[in-house]
Amino acid sequence: MSVIELGEYGADFTANPYPYYAKLRASGPVHEVRMPDGFQFWLVVGHEEGRAALADPRLAKSPSVIGIRPPEEDVIGVHLLGADAPDHTRLRRLVAGVFTGRRTESLRPRIERLTHELADAMEPAGRADLVDAYAFPVPITVICELLGIPAADRDSFRHWSNELVAPADENSLLGAMEGLGGYLDALIEDKRAAGPADDLLSGLIAARAEDGDRLSGPELRAMAYLLLIAGHETTVNLVSNTVRNLLTHPEELAALRADPELLDGAIEESLRYDGPVETSTFRFTREPVVLGGTEIPAGQSVLVGIGALDRDPARFPDPDRFDIRRDTRGHLAFGHGIHYCLGAPLARLEGRIALRTLLDRFPRLELDPEGDPWEWVPGLLIRGVRHLPVRW
Repeated sequence: MSVIELGEYGADFTANPYPYYAKLRASGPVHEVRMPDGFQFWLVVGHEEGRAALADPRLAKSPSVIGIRPPEEDVIGVHLLGADAPDHTRLRRLVAGVFTGRRTESLRPRIERLTHELADAMEPAGRADLVDAYAFPVPITVICELLGIPAADRDSFRHWSNELVAPADENSLLGAMEGLGGYLDALIEDKRAAGPADDLLSGLIAARAEDGDRLSGPELRAMAYLLLIAGHETTVNLVSNTVRNLLTHPEELAALRADPELLDGAIEESLRYDGPVETSTFRFTREPVVLGGTEIPAGQSVLVGIGALDRDPARFPDPDRFDIRRDTRGHLAFGHGIHYCLGAPLARLEGRIALRTLLDRFPRLELDPEGDPWEWVPGLLIRGVRHLPVRW
């Protein structure tokens, strides 16, 4: 099997990777690929094989199994996405006790109020960049309020987050990690000194398992880091991608406007069709692993192509059709296995409320023909556009 050079696909691959994934899938569900910088890894593009890989304990999340210690561990610490059992089990148990369904549902009135406040600010102009004016402020406000982070610091978080998910280079990535890590250390110390409070970070500081176990300082920093980045960056693109998908499929938008009961279907189909996470984070083979008839040797890096999996015609018939009435059960936008997204209920809640408010308040919402061309988020991790010009 020859190595696939992803760099040869060019900018069109970033704008629309799905035809390329389909071409790869036609010749097999697993491929060895190479990035323009020379980095090689194995890419899984078949739904059945990808779902199996996401839950396979032979595919570790910690790069220590192949002798690598990433800079992130020294600056931020080990968080859930980089931990394996039993460490992952322990960390998830501690955070799950604080990040509850009841806490998530209690945020509904605040999210509803916030979306209407943002719509009020947008309305007089008649046009806006939906990302800056709406899709970004909703989740960053929610996660910062949930964690107890002051409003004045949110612009800094956006800069750090942009560099962390799509860094310009290694120095900018390390700088963003150091900036955010230092900020979180200071915030945690302030909250320790202030004592018990109702925010999530204070809850994590106080969280204690039945055996007395609790999160250490580095673990608290790493957990707050993960919740901040994963807790808003993906939801920004869930909202903007769903709006973009609806505006580019006017018949589906008309169906949703005619029947608001299709709202959940629109969210789930957007997650399947063009979700905010294009690929998983890396996994590493502890031993040789056979996926889809292909043997991946021990010590290799593996990436599961979430976007590719959810366009597999073996799982979803006519997968390139955006259909908000589709049965989307089995999509993998939030992952699978022990690393299934802890914040999925919050992301869905924010997505539903943000979309409902937007459609109710702007019945003539459309793409702005005078807006700049879409600028896609670079890299393989996040799927979305930097800006989405709309008008009403």
